[in-house]
Amino acid sequence: MSLAPTTTAARAGHTGTDALLDVADLSVASARRPLVQGVSFSMARGERVGLIGESGSGKSMTTLALMGLLPEGVTATGSIRLAGVEPDLVTATDRQLQGVRGKDVAMVFQEPLTALNPLMRVGAQVEEVMLVHRTAPSRAEARARAVELLDKVRLPDPAQAARAYPHQLSGGQRQRVMLAMALANDPALLLADEPTTALDVTVQRQVLDLILESVTERGTGLLFITHDLAVVANVCDRVLVMTGGRVVEQGTTEEVFTRPQHPYTRGLLAASDLDSTDERGRLFTVVSAAAYVPPAVDRPPAGDLGPTGEASPSRPAGIGRAGHANVAPVVREHPVPGVAHEPPVISVKDLVRTYARGRARLFGKPTQVRALGAISFDVAAGQRFGVVGESGSGKSTLLRILAGLDQPTSGSVKVAGNEVAGARERDLTELRRNLQIVFQDPMGSLDPRMTVEQVVAEPLQTPGAGVGRNLERKMVRDMLGAVGLPADAAERYPHQFSGGQRQRISIARALICQPQVLVADEPVSALDVSVRAQVLNLLADLVDQYRLTLVFVSHDLGVVRHICDNVVVMHAGEIVESGTTEDVYTRPRHGYTRALVGSSMSLRAELAAREAALTGG
Repeated sequence: MSLAPTTTAARAGHTGTDALLDVADLSVASARRPLVQGVSFSMARGERVGLIGESGSGKSMTTLALMGLLPEGVTATGSIRLAGVEPDLVTATDRQLQGVRGKDVAMVFQEPLTALNPLMRVGAQVEEVMLVHRTAPSRAEARARAVELLDKVRLPDPAQAARAYPHQLSGGQRQRVMLAMALANDPALLLADEPTTALDVTVQRQVLDLILESVTERGTGLLFITHDLAVVANVCDRVLVMTGGRVVEQGTTEEVFTRPQHPYTRGLLAASDLDSTDERGRLFTVVSAAAYVPPAVDRPPAGDLGPTGEASPSRPAGIGRAGHANVAPVVREHPVPGVAHEPPVISVKDLVRTYARGRARLFGKPTQVRALGAISFDVAAGQRFGVVGESGSGKSTLLRILAGLDQPTSGSVKVAGNEVAGARERDLTELRRNLQIVFQDPMGSLDPRMTVEQVVAEPLQTPGAGVGRNLERKMVRDMLGAVGLPADAAERYPHQFSGGQRQRISIARALICQPQVLVADEPVSALDVSVRAQVLNLLADLVDQYRLTLVFVSHDLGVVRHICDNVVVMHAGEIVESGTTEDVYTRPRHGYTRALVGSSMSLRAELAAREAALTGG
């Protein structure tokens, strides 16, 4: 996608006759504490501004204040002026705000399934936006316009899609419906709150391109709220950085991302940049960000050239690494010495898993759905093995079988010498000791009624463990120390910890029984970028320290590239490509792999593409 050159006015973000939005000294507070303090910024018509920061920074409260949708008991002061709207949005009445929402200001939410009415067809929901604001003269006109809008957001067979209910559409299609609703009345300002966070990488790229194309075509101002700096570099002209309820830095995307002035901005950039590591090969964190050199546009980074000497599809030419030697790609070989002639820790041969789907007709035959189709691979001891693929690729089915939580239809699966196929539950005890899983959502996998000590010690309760109470308590405290948590954390409950700390608790629980294999299922996808870097560094350290075999499952190609030595790419239940991580990423052979790599975003590559667009390169 080519970026339209940014106008001087937009780059400056000045207020003048072209001003669209002017926010002055906005503060938001609950009865107990301030949430947003003294936020001031302006937007020009047609400008695209990124509002970035981590959880709790105040991004969402600022956005809700702009829409007049603050929760009960939360109040705002200051001023929010929108061009063409007479009342100040801070002091406007509910009736006045109802006339503004959906007409002058519209919003695309992070999770469309919760934002759409499950009882209404999607076409009717798009129609409703126009009928409420009387922008369509009749219901028939609104219906025709809704189908036209669904076509513009590139839904296949828009007339049929209009008759569907939200649950009958994919996540990317539901987000397209949300965009159609938001743009139905040609609003002057579009607010996009993490609109692509839950989407697969190829769908994310499509939706971002669609949002950018739509707002550019209409001259709509865009305020894009996200924690993903690569997305901001792709979409936005200007950036506001928030932390602790305050805007600590703002400027053009190029200025803020290549010459950050505030330590927090530098920390966010450092933790977001998976292409950059310190002298020990570890990701930068907010704490270690002082040594980080921000991206600079000069030349393609070493190791990112394709087989013809051209830049790889995921990294456009022109992006450099500031001449900093410590950011060259790290190629790791981590097999434990002496295991080359030993059998693999995981051996999968001709694995097939099919499920029976219910009958479509009363006397019809149940259909068969093939989740995995005759896949085979081996994982050597000490290897860091990545599994990448999008939703529906078969990753989750594979993990369930490896963990003994599901049985294959045919084929063989051996984990640490234990055959999974045909094994009864009581035969899987040894497998459960030798393979442990760290899940995506730590809060969902930790029992809220158990103390951290009870949570971490739970794997020691398996039959035959034979661990006494005193030794158990010592093992828990030692393991909490190994994952960077204080000893007194053992007496607290999961809800008393942050998301990153809860993931550390999950890792401690997984490692306390000293497994041979650690399976990490999207372990950092729900974490802020600074916490993501900390957890990835922790996983890498523990894998080396405990001589573990790591199976790392993710849809984030940048994360897998950083932490894994070898990778398999899954699509529609098949392994379409495998090899060393660097080989697969820099010289993808299968069309699906090329599409994945080409759709993935890195901060440096997106800045390079932006600079090329701005300079006409």
